[in-house]
Amino acid sequence: MTARTIRRRHPAYRDDIADLTTRRPLPGPGIDQIDPFLFLNHHGPQTYPPGNRGLPFGPHPHRGFETVTFILAGELAHRDSGGHESVIGAGGVQWMTAGRGLVHAELSPEEFKKRGGPLEILQLWVNLPARLKMTEPRYVGLQKDQIPSFAAGNGGVTVAAVSGTWDGHSGPVDTLADVQMAVLTFAPGGAVRLPVAPGRNVFLYLVRGALDVAGERVEQHHLVEVGDAGDEVALEAPGEAVVLFGHAAPFGEPVVAHGPFVMNTREEIAQAMEDYRAGRF
Repeated sequence: MTARTIRRRHPAYRDDIADLTTRRPLPGPGIDQIDPFLFLNHHGPQTYPPGNRGLPFGPHPHRGFETVTFILAGELAHRDSGGHESVIGAGGVQWMTAGRGLVHAELSPEEFKKRGGPLEILQLWVNLPARLKMTEPRYVGLQKDQIPSFAAGNGGVTVAAVSGTWDGHSGPVDTLADVQMAVLTFAPGGAVRLPVAPGRNVFLYLVRGALDVAGERVEQHHLVEVGDAGDEVALEAPGEAVVLFGHAAPFGEPVVAHGPFVMNTREEIAQAMEDYRAGRF
């Protein structure tokens, strides 16, 4: 087995939304995407006071991709035009396939707005290939206890398997395009070597702590772009750390994005805007 090495490190840039602390490592000045991973917002960590207004993400549309939301602290209520509705707590995940079009809202539950509390959320956008852009929308909301977790590596790493197969443990989300996603939690000295087949792109974002990737140090709030050569990713943390980790085969297709729509051509974007205005989502 050969470990992939770091190609570049990309810092997350602050781009607060109202009173919501927000960092964005992707896209950034030095990187547009890690095909098929398009976008990541890191909200928080922060503590909301009692009587707060909650999250500002009222009803808005999407088409042509998937949103994957990791609730690290706090709670998140989801409702969409497909009839899906849930409130997911800390440690849970919301995986929404917008496909041909959905309108959804991501808001704080009323109880959270009354009492306040800690909040930290990651939202990742994952592209869909052209053949699946107009697929039927779907939604999966998972609480923490519905996501398999297991010790890996030298025992100092906990893997929460969201999708795909990790050391014989299968995540509960059955993805359309073979996207493997997990949240890794490191105890001090925790180390693991994760197999990644050649030809697949790795997504690695350091949420908290420091991490050595193939022996090279990376600090928190950095997206790591790793090279293509090798068939595993070697990670070790000197202290406590949290990492968002995934991999997928790249689509190699044109990406045309306009706000909440991600398609392959400008004509498809124009059609998405027309369909949304006409109430077809």
